[in-house]
Amino acid sequence: MDTNINEKAQSSSQLLLMMIMMFLFIFIFGDPGIRAWIAVSLNPILYSLIGFNGKYPLLTIVLAGIIVIFLSSFFTNLFTDWKAVGRAQEINKAFQKELSKARREGNTNRINKLMKMQPQIMNMTTKSQSGMMKSMVFLSVFIAPIFIWLLYFLANIQYYYFTVPWAENISLFKKDLIMSNWFLLYLIFSMTLGQVIRQGLKWISWSNWWLNIRKKIKPS
Repeated sequence: MDTNINEKAQSSSQLLLMMIMMFLFIFIFGDPGIRAWIAVSLNPILYSLIGFNGKYPLLTIVLAGIIVIFLSSFFTNLFTDWKAVGRAQEINKAFQKELSKARREGNTNRINKLMKMQPQIMNMTTKSQSGMMKSMVFLSVFIAPIFIWLLYFLANIQYYYFTVPWAENISLFKKDLIMSNWFLLYLIFSMTLGQVIRQGLKWISWSNWWLNIRKKIKPS
């Protein structure tokens, strides 16, 4: 009984955390005054590090993407137990396989027993992924401001065009597809590099070396 109460309380707290973070993201990105304050505050630091006096905006976009991707991957990896995630995925896969088999065979008794187990399976999956939700706090603190600064930086540069092997003078801000060209490049680069970094950190997270570091630096 106490276990069920604790599990429900944990699920409720995770849902509340997610709602708070969503509200903060909407509030920060939706208020021009807050965005401007964040951008201006970060500009002296980030402009000197990756601004290059506005001469190489593509390089600035790439470096900003690297910072954002690394921080997001690092904090997700810090709070996520990938072994628990993998174990939950395998158990859920086996559960779904058995449930499908019971339904094909029309085994009502087996189906009822499996359905009683389903809340436990779902709870185990939720618990294994709870670290990803906790990392959202740090994502909002570190990553959102960097992206806001990048928008501010691009709005104040004079060099608007770049060249690719198949075309010249492509505008950073023109929407050749659904989104601006700079944002499309940012997404493609982020998705590609992000997979490499996440897989690398996930591999490292299986080692005892990372477990010892994780215990020392993970906030309580």
